[in-house]
Amino acid sequence: MDLKKFIRSIPDYPKKGILFRDITTLIKDAEAFRYTNDKIIDISKNIKFDKVAAIESRGFVFASTVSYLLKKPFILLRKKNKLPAPTHSVDFELEYGNATIEVHKDSIKKNEKILIIDDLIATGGTAEAAAKLIEISGGEVAGFIFVINLFDLPGDKLLRNKGYLTKSLIEFPGH
Repeated sequence: MDLKKFIRSIPDYPKKGILFRDITTLIKDAEAFRYTNDKIIDISKNIKFDKVAAIESRGFVFASTVSYLLKKPFILLRKKNKLPAPTHSVDFELEYGNATIEVHKDSIKKNEKILIIDDLIATGGTAEAAAKLIEISGGEVAGFIFVINLFDLPGDKLLRNKGYLTKSLIEFPGH
């Protein structure tokens, strides 16, 4: 299945100069959504990990399926002040601003291998922050799975240069 035809491109969103790759058109198509999840599951089965983590909020859509079908615990990586218990936090830069993500301090035990899933890799700021959260929590990053890699932006290369495994289902230019 050609998943690219299910991705909507929206110019100048959320700000001028950004070409936003929208997965809502993929997840509203039952066959495309199922196919995407099946591919992510296939990739996940070849990675040794203890828990799956997802980056808010679109990563939740795909990581929950991995958690459920592979019987792995699910960790939420959320925006600042969205988690009720004590957290670790990492500040980072986005292509269009600054942000903070957090994880509960009790989500990850020392040396647990964590698979991180998100919808898209662009500049790599969010993914790198997610990796830092896993590591300051005592865990190890088992790898990343993305639905989309914006191949002409530095994110995938940034993660690979830091020694992280990255897998993506489809690629688009970022601009």
